[in-house]
Amino acid sequence: MSKGNGKHASAEATKDELLQYYRDMLLIRRFEERAGQLYGMGLIGGFCHLYIGQEAVVVGMQAALHEGDQVITAYRDHGHMLAAGMTANGVMAELTGRSGGYSKGKGGSMHMFSIEKAFYGGHGIVGAQVSLGTGLAFANKYRKDGKVCLTYFGDGAANQGQVYESFNMASLWKLPVVYIVENNQYAMGTSIQRSSSETHLHKRGVSFNIPGEEVDGMDVVAVREAGKRAVERARAGEGPMLLEMKTYRYRGHSMSDPAKYRTKEEVDEQKAKRDPIEHVKKLIVDAGYATEDDLKATDREIRAIVSESATFAQESPEPNPSELMTDIYIQA
Repeated sequence: MSKGNGKHASAEATKDELLQYYRDMLLIRRFEERAGQLYGMGLIGGFCHLYIGQEAVVVGMQAALHEGDQVITAYRDHGHMLAAGMTANGVMAELTGRSGGYSKGKGGSMHMFSIEKAFYGGHGIVGAQVSLGTGLAFANKYRKDGKVCLTYFGDGAANQGQVYESFNMASLWKLPVVYIVENNQYAMGTSIQRSSSETHLHKRGVSFNIPGEEVDGMDVVAVREAGKRAVERARAGEGPMLLEMKTYRYRGHSMSDPAKYRTKEEVDEQKAKRDPIEHVKKLIVDAGYATEDDLKATDREIRAIVSESATFAQESPEPNPSELMTDIYIQA
């Protein structure tokens, strides 16, 4: 149903898989839309980076993991949290700075964690998570626990020095890490053609003997298949792999970005021709796995979950001032 890249001819997805991918991506889409609304109402402070348009990347990669495998990413992270199984209530409460959030309202949009779900953040410093994810993979190898760490970063972070230091270490020691660069075409407001001398980012690991693959990041099944290959390779002790997900963000870099550096026609074309949710919807309907009415019912269920998360967030109290200095150090 979904064409792969290069020598990989095609991949199939079952009815249950496609319906689950549709539901998971729709949850991210509707959650981010509501987060944007809450930000406009002044209920979310600080920065807020939405994942709308990129949903297939994280849903596809999550489908390639085993229980206990880790995820770490940058600050456009709400979708990664939801895909990892963190609840909409807990994520939305954290966005609004409430005590019911995953970091007790003290981390906000860019800094929340769930050890239970093996989600290690949310990091606001560009590229910082790449070295941290490499460290998680080092710990996995040291412990011989068989786990793999997915380490996400963007096309803007692809030019950061610590990324290449991490590549060198991971390749040298054959660490169980998969690097995923979410190439959404713009580093803040700068197109990749203006910021990178080599725009084929999957080639960035060549000098470190890290194989790379370019993947259609708007096709959840293509992402899953590439993810499986990379994860299995890492788990087998063969070292890291670099996956470049060609994707696109519909909104500005953050909520304060009017995105005037690209035309409305460009965005509209991406929505019309490459939308990841519409792609899966077409696969489902064409295969007779569900009707349009069935999928509308799914949408209503998802909207109710998101609405409940907004209510839960607004009804949760703000953190007690006594929490100001807690959760900073681990008691030995």
